Amino acid sequence: MEIKRLSIVIPAYNEGKTIHKILNKIKAVVLLNAIQKEVIIVNDCSTDDTSDNIKKFALANPDLTISFIEHDKNKGKGAALHTGIKHAKGEIIVIQDADLEYDPQEYNILLKPFIDDVADVVYGSRFMGGKPHRVLFFWHSIGNKFLTFLSNMMTNLNLTDMETCYKMFKSETIKSIQLKENRFGFEPEVTAKISKVPNIRIYEVGISYYGRTFEEGKKIGWKDGFRAIYCILKYRFIN
Repeated sequence: MEIKRLSIVIPAYNEGKTIHKILNKIKAVVLLNAIQKEVIIVNDCSTDDTSDNIKKFALANPDLTISFIEHDKNKGKGAALHTGIKHAKGEIIVIQDADLEYDPQEYNILLKPFIDDVADVVYGSRFMGGKPHRVLFFWHSIGNKFLTFLSNMMTNLNLTDMETCYKMFKSETIKSIQLKENRFGFEPEVTAKISKVPNIRIYEVGISYYGRTFEEGKKIGWKDGFRAIYCILKYRFIN
């Protein structure tokens, strides 16, 4: 498959302090094989200056292809991703958070298995390889590993990081899946559903992780963890 364009889907909610920084990082990335970038930002009804900052950046950087979509009410990260995926035009789609926890310079690491034509889906794992990983919360790490373990039990996969943001898909693969979860349940749902695709080729690559604290804007909480457990069990048996 010839890859001409990478669609970068960014769900954004109250990320006014960092959205221009991540967009600058994305702009600086030079992709392998002269692959072009398409950025799709879905503003999930932010209450800060996220929208204004995106519009200012787009005006100041006309050489970066940006599609900006706004939800008229807050629907959740999953819903923003559904919208972004629907509007993506590239052969490959990657998910990018609007904060600075993940490094866009690592897109090429995720793209390599697609370029080599061995993968349909690639996950960027924070728990494999020798990349930098910020030391933060013990119980979050235990929770992530437990959710990945439970997900693997239900899907018969051997992922090391199901909850990672960096998930890259062939467009035809992800667009063929009907996604329902509107919040952070997106991660276990999409993992369960891709595992059911016949002859799917899933890879993991090691990535770095520059995590942030709740004071720095981290939003996921313990309620989302319980929802993830529910989704892992739910989508094991239904589509």
